[in-house]
Amino acid sequence: MSFHETLKAELARIDSAGTTKREELVFEGFSHETGHAPQALIKGKKFSIFNSNDYLGLRFHEALRKGEEEASKAFGSGPGAVRFISGTLKVHYDLEQALAKFHGREAGMIFSSAFATSLAVIQCFIKGQAKDTKVSDQTLVVSDELNHRCIIDGIRVANLPKDNRMVFKHLDLEDFRRILSENKGKFKRAVAVTDGIFSMLGEYQDLKKFQEIAKSFEKDFEEGVVTIVDDSHGIGAFGKTGRGVEEFCHAKCDLLIGTLGKGLGADGGYVVGDKLMIDYLREAAPTYIYSNPVSPGTAGAGLASVHLVESQEGRRLIENLHANIAAFKKKMKEAGFTFAADSLHAVQPILIGESVKCRNFAKALFEEGFIVTNLSYPIVPPGKDEIRVQISAAHTEKDIEEFISVAVKAGKKTGVLG
Repeated sequence: MSFHETLKAELARIDSAGTTKREELVFEGFSHETGHAPQALIKGKKFSIFNSNDYLGLRFHEALRKGEEEASKAFGSGPGAVRFISGTLKVHYDLEQALAKFHGREAGMIFSSAFATSLAVIQCFIKGQAKDTKVSDQTLVVSDELNHRCIIDGIRVANLPKDNRMVFKHLDLEDFRRILSENKGKFKRAVAVTDGIFSMLGEYQDLKKFQEIAKSFEKDFEEGVVTIVDDSHGIGAFGKTGRGVEEFCHAKCDLLIGTLGKGLGADGGYVVGDKLMIDYLREAAPTYIYSNPVSPGTAGAGLASVHLVESQEGRRLIENLHANIAAFKKKMKEAGFTFAADSLHAVQPILIGESVKCRNFAKALFEEGFIVTNLSYPIVPPGKDEIRVQISAAHTEKDIEEFISVAVKAGKKTGVLG
């Protein structure tokens, strides 16, 4: 069998499993009508978007557009090269300063994406710079079993022996405690990694307890316990002022990873922490050293977004998002739907339970002009098939009411509702 035949067989397997991702919707543009959030135009038809990470509705905000335009005019359309070769543009520097201040940290640095951020940060702090001892004597990494793929890959590329990689049961922090306890004194350092918000169900890690447990073992490892949290889905969408799970749980980790591409409406990833850790990452993180940063325009939009979220208008948007979430949950329950988790986040998972019904329900919604994401096995466990709805501050009361009405109709048509 030729390599092309092997590829054909693999694509056929993916298609038969119903997990195809390459057949993407093509948005020809957006409609901006009064009384609605921006609607996608697909083959001339308008679609209400209920599967976007744009939790505050900022990607069309005039302040971000202006920030992007001004930065592009001042610094050009691209960064020119990686930063250690061609230098740092002031808009990139200003964005890093603003992000550090926003999260109450000494320093921050931006990457081309949040995935690239997690990949590099986790790898760097797992491997460290040990020269005189084996890596296997150095680091224990402990990770929540439902952490995002970027965390999983960050751990994988560090190439640790199997005994150095431990997984605790999802959100089970007593299991997390057990793992640290059973490995006291066996490694020089422990690195504990978790998502802030888990994007399949909108659940959050109890960061206060996570941090307390980690630091209670600080003296049991020669170099202590380093905590890393990827809160890409939380920032902008969670907490009173949009500072994510740290704000909601009243706790701070050692290194916080975030994105400008979800709640903040722009693009690119970042990490904040103390200056020593960030300085080390500038010397060690491969996806920072050898990759271009985001474009100047994107950085300008990101900087405008941080300032906006800190303003009174930003606070109103966050309050509107939280009000929309509460209204959506209440009305969907009244309509007879069940949620897969009691999420306080903009991710609202509607439990369907059967893969065929799940696909048919999503298709029926699409036919009525609503875009959602259906998640079935192996993305979620068997019998936990769900429709992941994502709420935005940009959604109007009319958007939500229309969604509920169409969902009831689609639910009855597909057997999701009795």
